[in-house]
Amino acid sequence: MAVGGDQARAQRHRLLPALHGLSDRIGWISPGALNYVCERLRVPPADAYGVASFYALFSTTPRAPQILHVCDDIACRLAGAEELCAQLEQKLGPPHEPLPQQQSACWTRSPCLGMCDRAPAALFIAADPGGSPRGEPLGEVDRPRLEQALLSEDRPPAQPARATVAGTQRTLLRRIGKIDPESIGDYRKAGGFTALRRAIEIGPAGIIHEVDVAKLTGRGGAAFPTARKWEAVAREPARPHYLICNADESEPGTFKDRVIMEEDPFAVIEAMTIAAIAGGCERGYLYVRGEYPLASSRLQKAIDEARAAGMLGDGICGSPLRFDIEMRRGAGAYICGEETALFNSIEGLRGEPRNKPPFPVRKGLFGKPTIVNNVETLANVIEIVAKGGEAFASVGTPGSTGTKLFCLCGHIARPGLYEVPLGTMLAELLALAGGVRGGKRLQAVLLGGAAGSFLTPAEIGVPLSFEGARAIGATLGSGVVMVLDETADLGGILVRIAAFFRDESCGQCVPCRVGTVRQEELLHRLRRGRPLGSATQERDLLAQIGQVMRDASICGLGQTASSAIESALSKFEVFNRA
Repeated sequence: MAVGGDQARAQRHRLLPALHGLSDRIGWISPGALNYVCERLRVPPADAYGVASFYALFSTTPRAPQILHVCDDIACRLAGAEELCAQLEQKLGPPHEPLPQQQSACWTRSPCLGMCDRAPAALFIAADPGGSPRGEPLGEVDRPRLEQALLSEDRPPAQPARATVAGTQRTLLRRIGKIDPESIGDYRKAGGFTALRRAIEIGPAGIIHEVDVAKLTGRGGAAFPTARKWEAVAREPARPHYLICNADESEPGTFKDRVIMEEDPFAVIEAMTIAAIAGGCERGYLYVRGEYPLASSRLQKAIDEARAAGMLGDGICGSPLRFDIEMRRGAGAYICGEETALFNSIEGLRGEPRNKPPFPVRKGLFGKPTIVNNVETLANVIEIVAKGGEAFASVGTPGSTGTKLFCLCGHIARPGLYEVPLGTMLAELLALAGGVRGGKRLQAVLLGGAAGSFLTPAEIGVPLSFEGARAIGATLGSGVVMVLDETADLGGILVRIAAFFRDESCGQCVPCRVGTVRQEELLHRLRRGRPLGSATQERDLLAQIGQVMRDASICGLGQTASSAIESALSKFEVFNRA
């Protein structure tokens, strides 16, 4: 029976969950299994293979069903990840290869796992033919613990460790550590769903008004006015409208959204529902990064319980409103944090960014008007609706209202998630976290993550506000505050950042695909003391490469791939100035 194009395309959005199903059961995606999925979903095999091979957590070649992902990214590198990986290779063999002691297991290096507060970190994943795979995040690991994770047959599942949370004004974090994150009853007793009921009372226009008065801007890095985005979608006549919570938090050094999702999952559901009412959205997608198994399980449980309690689905809180949420797991692709790449991923395509315009508020997911916000941005909406926009705007600075979550990691005495009013001095935040560990001298602070900027000790007087960061040519980005003491190998950190962007580039556009490779090669030459010409000429070439990527890359990955590196080379004596 012939199948029309529309009917065939209607099944494609199920491709990513189907690929996860295969990987969860046997540990890799075999040709026979992939062909079966293609037949059921009517997706051309070549297209499906292109999607399966795009994601780092999938394998299209045979792989051991038990795999240990050991983070070697910048925060874990500062905590000794390179030495740890060398020990593993000496004791267990090279990465990706089945262990001599246990052929069903292997280990591999991994980019940031979002556990920078507990570095060095690892993630153990065990496929299960019965459909119950195990995913266990492991923090503050050493070689004996990792060996046990791989070699022990009957070890009990690791108990999740609560994150360290602190701050001078805990609003978003006020329930964390005080309620059972898996109990909707506890959430309600702590005031949960009160804001949702008020949102229904004041309606879409009232919600948008309060968010506008609050001057809430996006907390993912772009700082776009939230109310303007929601109002644009609400006015679009095309239907349906979609809402996406972008929880694909993959910026090295970032873990704020993970903490909220793991410790306060019902807040994410409530906030998404309020945003959906404001934008007239009928359906929502919660896109969680694949390296967050605990967050995924708790969010799915929260969705199910909220639906059973009448907070999702038809007749929300007894009103005529309808909104439901479907969770989607990412599969190890930093680029899918870019909103249009995320659309493609949900739709069953390779996670490659789209050209803009058209913008998502007009033509987003499945070609329809779409709201996209990250977890922290949405979580603020609960406070705004519950207490009013003016109360929210009274905190922070006139240009940067409310509080902000900062991920403190690296050589800091008390790593963790800190919530402070925007405008707080960086020096105050560092002091709140105990200062540089062991009383050592501060060398640098990486602000905003791998796509951010390095600051010198003389710059830690900067106010942590959007305008304060801009004034010194920096950005708050995703809230990373990574501390490097005098012992840190800054040159090695820069090479690792360059390798991260080279590996995570989707390759769609030439400036990013080629520029990230040339940038990494150039840093390796400087690190070896073998520049082409002189070190000064190499720095000039790096600046040219960075400018081309900023001017001509399709998305923010290429546009920011050289930011931290150029800032470090301009401020520090990283390599010998030959």
